[in-house]
Amino acid sequence: MVAFEKQRQISPLLITVLAAAALAGCSKPAEKTEDIRPVRAMVLASSDVDVNAEFSGEVRARVESRLGFRVGGKIVSRKVDVGTLVKHGQVLMQLDPQDLQLSQAQALAGLRAAETNRDLAKAELKRYQELRSKNFVSQAVLDAKDSTYKAAQANVDASQAAYRGQSNQAGYASLVSDVDGVVTAVDAEVGQVVQPGTPVVRVAKQGEKEIVIGLPEDKVETLRRVPDVQVRLWADPNKVVAGKIREISPVADPSTRTYTVKVVIPDSLSEAKLGMTAVVQFASKTATPQIKVPLTALYYEKSASSVWVVEGGVVKLVPVTIAGAAGNDIVLGSGVKAGQTVVTAGVNLLKPGQKVKILGNDLPAAPAPAPAVAETVK
Repeated sequence: MVAFEKQRQISPLLITVLAAAALAGCSKPAEKTEDIRPVRAMVLASSDVDVNAEFSGEVRARVESRLGFRVGGKIVSRKVDVGTLVKHGQVLMQLDPQDLQLSQAQALAGLRAAETNRDLAKAELKRYQELRSKNFVSQAVLDAKDSTYKAAQANVDASQAAYRGQSNQAGYASLVSDVDGVVTAVDAEVGQVVQPGTPVVRVAKQGEKEIVIGLPEDKVETLRRVPDVQVRLWADPNKVVAGKIREISPVADPSTRTYTVKVVIPDSLSEAKLGMTAVVQFASKTATPQIKVPLTALYYEKSASSVWVVEGGVVKLVPVTIAGAAGNDIVLGSGVKAGQTVVTAGVNLLKPGQKVKILGNDLPAAPAPAPAVAETVK
């Protein structure tokens, strides 16, 4: 009786297992999912633009002088402010001239004393010359008087030089502009005691202006050879004029690590004021149009370079030749043409005939010919 009860409990479980096995045997096999690889791609475009870079800078005067007094002293007067237009010879600042005038008076007194001694020596020499003609004194005495006179004359010459030097020193109490220009900075005020040569006023010379920009170290040699340099002001971006590189610093700025470049602008850009923001554009073209792709688009196999071309959602491997490098891009010589779609990321995970899905909402269209591969740096 007990055995019969156990058999009744096992039978339903056994029936359930057998039914599940039967159903599993009758079910359809799982369908295989199609392998579609996500990639990034670009549409190839040919362009004759080799370099197209822009840099912002500041309008400055080509010549800007930091003026300082040639003597030390206390500033008692300031005649100009920042922005004042000055003329050649105009007084900018003045020092207290009292000590300098006293030194000048002392030098003048020394000159007068030297002249008096010289006149006395000259009269003595004349008298002894007359006595010598009558043979009343010896030639040695006459020679001594002549030497005394010459020494007195030399003392007069030295005193005259000292007096002229002190007169110049007194004149240096007034700081004057040596050019026609505009005051760009005032570095000292009335009451301040300054040492000789300390800059107190900055004056920018009127005339030729230039734009100062900073080039990154990886662009210096490339842009140095660019002949087409154009300049436009931020205040008037529609007016573009030709510029000319005047100077490229051989040493990088220690804070920005860029190389200072000075670009001369013509007088036709008369609205350019000192301190304005300007943009310098470097542009050059190649003899024939080129196709450039990122370095990540190349696929290397058996020492051969290829790219994956997407056609109808399927990739195929196309051998290409490399014509050179342009910054971070590679110039392709042959194998592809403008308008084709090339994979730029994920090239090592593809195989011929594989379906791909291009990441992004829209595939980048081919740019216009002019800025197609332009490298813009701001």
